[in-house]
Amino acid sequence: MSNNNKPLILGITGASGLIYAVRALKYLLTADYEIELVASKSTYMVWQSEQNIRMPVEPVQQEQFWRQQAGVETRGKLRCHPWGDVGANIASGSFRTLGMIVIPCSMSTVAKLAAGLSSDLLERAADVQLKEGRKLVLVPRETPFSLIHLRNLTTLAETGVRIVPAIPAWYHNPQTIEDLVDFVVARALDQLDIDCIPIQRWQGSEQRQEAKGRRQKEY
Repeated sequence: MSNNNKPLILGITGASGLIYAVRALKYLLTADYEIELVASKSTYMVWQSEQNIRMPVEPVQQEQFWRQQAGVETRGKLRCHPWGDVGANIASGSFRTLGMIVIPCSMSTVAKLAAGLSSDLLERAADVQLKEGRKLVLVPRETPFSLIHLRNLTTLAETGVRIVPAIPAWYHNPQTIEDLVDFVVARALDQLDIDCIPIQRWQGSEQRQEAKGRRQKEY
């Protein structure tokens, strides 16, 4: 049974760092969420460039591709949409959702959303969340930010969009790249009131000192 009777839209752009999308999908499907996924046209090129992997265009094959990347074969529900299908369900405000997360999010996508432009399904779906007053979370993966980037992000933040840059924390003592990625993904999903990633959250200075003391005694 799905974790919620309304789906979540997962948008994936051609920004570097597709591992963020893969890890988000892994945990959402494992938690039995229903996902409507749309990847931008440039995502196909980034997969080829970063991983030397060709992402299928056909929706059914693409679903298998994403499930394979996430390592989740059967849990949850996943529907993939072609980037140019502006007549898809997620292009309409009458299609009710939990909201949308764009991870990773390119500065090109940020600029178009800030200007109210929709040139593909991902941008249209995000624009729908804005006009319907639903939750929209963007995880920009860029550095440094130019003044134009910052102004575009500010415009979106002023409309209620949650901006969660791909900046990991270190207080949870990360041991792997996945630990760093999972922290960012968890904080992004927090903005949608979704808690499905087992990360170590900040417990306060006193509990941190107690844990440090226990570790020292063990040695």
